[in-house]
Amino acid sequence: MVGGGISGLAAAHRLTELARGGRPVDVTVLEAAQRIGGIISTVTREGFLLEEGPDAFITDKPWARDLAVRLGLESRLIATRPLHRRSFVVRKGRLLPIPDGFQMIAPTRFWPFAATRILSPAGKVRMLMDLVIPRGGAAADESLGDFVTRRLGREALERIAQPMIGGIYGADPRTLSLRATFPRFLQMEETHGSVIRAMLAARRRQPPDSAGSPRASVTAGPRYGLFASFDRGMSLLPESLAAAISSGGSKLRTGTKALSLSRTPSARWRVRSSGAGAAGMRESSTSATVDDEYDAVILALPATGAAALLRPVDPGLAAMLESIRHGSAATVSLAYQERDVGHPMDGFGFVVPSIERLSITAATFAQRKFPGRAPEGDALIRAFWSDAADVLADETIIGRTVGDLRTLIGIQGAPRFTQVTRYPGSMPHYQVGHLDLVESIESAVKRHEGLFLAGNAYRGVGIPDCIRSGETAASMVAAMLDLNSR
Repeated sequence: MVGGGISGLAAAHRLTELARGGRPVDVTVLEAAQRIGGIISTVTREGFLLEEGPDAFITDKPWARDLAVRLGLESRLIATRPLHRRSFVVRKGRLLPIPDGFQMIAPTRFWPFAATRILSPAGKVRMLMDLVIPRGGAAADESLGDFVTRRLGREALERIAQPMIGGIYGADPRTLSLRATFPRFLQMEETHGSVIRAMLAARRRQPPDSAGSPRASVTAGPRYGLFASFDRGMSLLPESLAAAISSGGSKLRTGTKALSLSRTPSARWRVRSSGAGAAGMRESSTSATVDDEYDAVILALPATGAAALLRPVDPGLAAMLESIRHGSAATVSLAYQERDVGHPMDGFGFVVPSIERLSITAATFAQRKFPGRAPEGDALIRAFWSDAADVLADETIIGRTVGDLRTLIGIQGAPRFTQVTRYPGSMPHYQVGHLDLVESIESAVKRHEGLFLAGNAYRGVGIPDCIRSGETAASMVAAMLDLNSR
C-alpha cells in the first residue's frame, strides 16, 4: 500500500478483515509524511478543537459510517447541532440566508424562494423556466456550469451553484463534468424533464413529519442533518484505522517515501522506498533506501503521484493519470471571543460567489456546527481558500482573511490565534469527459496484474467515496490472492 491517507488506510484495514479465517496476508502501508491521515487532521489549541482538513462526512453515502461502526466508533459519532441548521450566501457584501427548502441548486418551496434577495426578480423567473424548458440532447457529457445555465440561468450559476457546488471541488463549475460530479441532476432532467419538478416529486415522496409536512431535513439546502463527525474530531477515524491495522500484525511505515515501482522477473512488484520508516525496518539509525517485493500494490495517491511511480512501467497510463488536473486548498482557523463578532453567527457558515471578488471562498462557524469545538463564549471560524493561496505567504493570507471577515461579519479586534493549513495539489478537478478518462485508466491498469489504484482522483472526492475506493481495491486484491481459502 502506497499512501497512508484515508483511502490507503481503508484499503489496508479491509484487506485484514477479508483475510480473517482465510489465508494470512502481510500488508505494509508506506506513507511519506510523518503522520497518517492525509488531509484529515485534527489538533487542539487553547481549548479549541481545530479541523485542519474536512470537518465532517455525509452519511447518505454509507461507507464512512459503516466503517466507523466496524471500528467500534458508533458511540463517538456526533451530528450537527440542530439549532442553527442553515447557511448564508454573500451578496454585495451581506450574508443572506439560503431559502428554506432550497436543495443545492433549485427550490422545493415557493414562498421562501420568492422572498430571497440572493437572486434578482429576473433571476427567479429564469430559474422557474426550468419547469417548461425542454430536455437537453443526449450529449456525451457537459459541464456542470453549462447544465445549470441551460436549465436555471446564468444568475443561478453565479449566485448559487458556483459557490455552493464549485467549492466542493475547488474549481469553476464551467470546467467540471456533470456526469462525474452530480449525475443525479442529469437523471432528474431525463426522468422528469425538469430539475425543480424532480425535486418537488422527491419532496412529496418523503414521509411526513408530525405536522403533516414533508420532512424539512430532506429538502433543506445542504441537508445539514446528514453530516456527521466524531466527538473529538475527524482524526479519530484514521487513528482508529491505524491502530486496527497495527494490531492485526500489518506494518505502517510513516516518513517513508516510495521512490520507484518496477516488475521483478517473477512478476512481483518491487517498491523502492527511503526515509526513517524504511530505515527503521532495517534497524538503522539513519535514512536508507530499500527494495521490497509484493504480490500486489495499491497506489492510494493523488493521480500525479501515481503517475510518477508508473511512468517507467507504463508511460501511456502515467500520461492519462497526469491529465487529471489537481488544485490546492488552504484553511485558515481564527479564534475570537463571540462578543468581538458583529454577526450573530446564526448558521453554520457562508459561501462567497467568485463575482463578489473577495479572497476567501467560504467560512464555517465551527462552534455552531458541532459541539465541543470552542470554549463557551468563544468563536472558532474556519475560512477557506483555493489555488490563490499557493503564491501567498501565511501573513498575507491571514491579513486578507481578517479583512474579509471584518467586512462580512463585523469582526473587531485581533484574533486570539490564527493557523494556516495548506494542502497543495490535493483537490482533483473532474473535468468534462472525466469518466471516460477513468474508464481508460482502469482498462490500462488491468493490463498489469497485481496493480490497483485508489483515492479521490477517480470516482468521488468525499471521505465516504475515498473509503469505498480503498475498500474496492482491497476486495480486488483479495480476489486475486484468493484470501478466503486456505
